[in-house]
Amino acid sequence: MMTRSLIAAALIVLSGCASKPQPPAWEGDAKSSLDGYTDDFLRGDSGAADAEFARARRASASTGRFDIVAQAELVRCGVKAAALDYECPGFTALANESTPAQRAYAAYLDGRWQGLDVNLLPEQHRAVVASGSLAGVADPLARLVAAGALLKAGRITPADIGAAVDTASSQGWRRPLLAWLGVQEQRARAAGDTASVERIRRRIELAAQR
Repeated sequence: MMTRSLIAAALIVLSGCASKPQPPAWEGDAKSSLDGYTDDFLRGDSGAADAEFARARRASASTGRFDIVAQAELVRCGVKAAALDYECPGFTALANESTPAQRAYAAYLDGRWQGLDVNLLPEQHRAVVASGSLAGVADPLARLVAAGALLKAGRITPADIGAAVDTASSQGWRRPLLAWLGVQEQRARAAGDTASVERIRRRIELAAQR
């Protein structure tokens, strides 16, 4: 009896010391590859970015769940929108099998805000729709994503264009920096501000160097 009690006590102690359950391998693989995709895309390395995303999609698809693959595609859509690339065919192909929140975020990125249920959006992006500005969006990538959505919706201000340029510049993200400098150049050219056009062109040439 004593032996049984000691064994039972030992098992309780050992169970208390056991490690917590680890997340499934696909989850870590998908996150790591999506992080790699984001870094490579923003730095302007298209080949490396495509390879990382392919790995993330394979890991997500191993679950056999459309919503999980759709989420990976949405991450790509958001990162591309930060650099003013709104093509999102991967998510579009899965839209009918995605969640309402995922479809709402896709509409937000695409500037389709009419009738949009903002309560389905990530919290920091709800305020962007309500205010029409980047105020309060602290995370650099989220700020650029929001700026891209504002531009697509036709609601961005010159101040927020400048904020997008400054954000991309401070992070060393070449691809969105070149895209947003291009927006600044177009607007300066339309305003007939030749001095600003020349200054922006010089920044574009510098940022494009490899």
